[in-house]
Amino acid sequence: MTAYRFVHAADIHLDSPLRSLALRDPRLAEFICNASRQVLARIVDLCLDEQVHALLLAGDLYDGEQTSMKTARFLSDQLRRLDAAGIEVFIIRGNHDALSKITKELVFPESVHLFGGRAEAIEISRDRGERSIVMHGLSFAKPQVTESLLAKYRPPVDGAINIGLMHTSLDGSPNHDIYAPCSTGDLLNSGFRYWALGHIHRRSTTEGPCAIVMPGIPQGRDIGESGPKSVTLASVLDDGSIVLDERIVSLAQFERISVDASRAESWSDLVARIETTLGDATTRSASDHLVARLAVSGTTTIAWNVRRDADLLRTEAEARAESIGNVWIEKLEIDCRRPVTSAVESADPVYVLRRMMNDEIVGSEAFGAEANDIVNDLLAQLPPECRRSIAPDDTGLSLLVGRLAGEGSEEVLARLAASNADGIR
Repeated sequence: MTAYRFVHAADIHLDSPLRSLALRDPRLAEFICNASRQVLARIVDLCLDEQVHALLLAGDLYDGEQTSMKTARFLSDQLRRLDAAGIEVFIIRGNHDALSKITKELVFPESVHLFGGRAEAIEISRDRGERSIVMHGLSFAKPQVTESLLAKYRPPVDGAINIGLMHTSLDGSPNHDIYAPCSTGDLLNSGFRYWALGHIHRRSTTEGPCAIVMPGIPQGRDIGESGPKSVTLASVLDDGSIVLDERIVSLAQFERISVDASRAESWSDLVARIETTLGDATTRSASDHLVARLAVSGTTTIAWNVRRDADLLRTEAEARAESIGNVWIEKLEIDCRRPVTSAVESADPVYVLRRMMNDEIVGSEAFGAEANDIVNDLLAQLPPECRRSIAPDDTGLSLLVGRLAGEGSEEVLARLAASNADGIR
């Protein structure tokens, strides 16, 4: 039985602006932005190496309508590489690239099929005796599509293996807007053999009489898209059986990395722990580059020094990352506390202030009410989905205010505390 093999990718988001990342580190933002292009080249390399029949791109190839001509030329070059190898490309537009002028204006090779705003069904040319394969697709005609598109697709062709491309939020995801929603059950009962989905950036698969695959974003863009990212290599046999193979293609992967500072007794000791932890994380990384968000926590005698000199600690971490190679520090988070170990420390003015802040101020009803108002004002300036993820209900708001108040107290005390020559109070 002859296999029809294809690579299924989605949500490449070429030219994604990465505004929040750029505010913290413009160099890292530029690197990740360029990484999306390099990952597209990797996907093309995979198609060529595996000698597949087709590449399926299930929406959001671009991040928006503002796309550079440099990127357009790059895309054109990659598509021509596939065309020269006789590999077909099937593309649908999603919510991000629905209005992309470049996608509409570029002259593609004949081997590239860009589905329009009306459903199409394309029969794949195959050798005599091989089972017919029909590729179905439908692009977003506008960025906001709130209704299901499933009913607009052409019905499955009897006797053929029907493959559909769809950009959809499917059953929904907390971090994604609702676009072209439909249920997994609806797709399972559609009569199609494979659904090549896009939109949700986390990989998921449903296998059975109908394979439903959301490959996820092939290159993460921030810490919310952590871990190695991949595409799907699918092989369809004439009897309708399908073999799915996940292939990691990400150039860089974001990871949250915890550093235990609880036994660090000096600044140099803590820096050494960071270096060791970064080295271990690099060894485990499945991608070429590691983008680390360091979370330094624990009860340690140098806690206030760590908080006060967080900028210096980040510089130390970046220097160690550079010496390891292919490691970036995306952000440094600190949650260190200094223990009270003696009556002398308990009488220290800084510790007296600490008790006063925690017991008489932070714990007071007036402080809680004012803090709630401030946090609510800040949350109101965020998009609804962000507000819900940060403080989903009153309990979540209370916990957030308490955490912020505790962090603020420690920051104030850290700046007030003096240091000796070794950096330890």
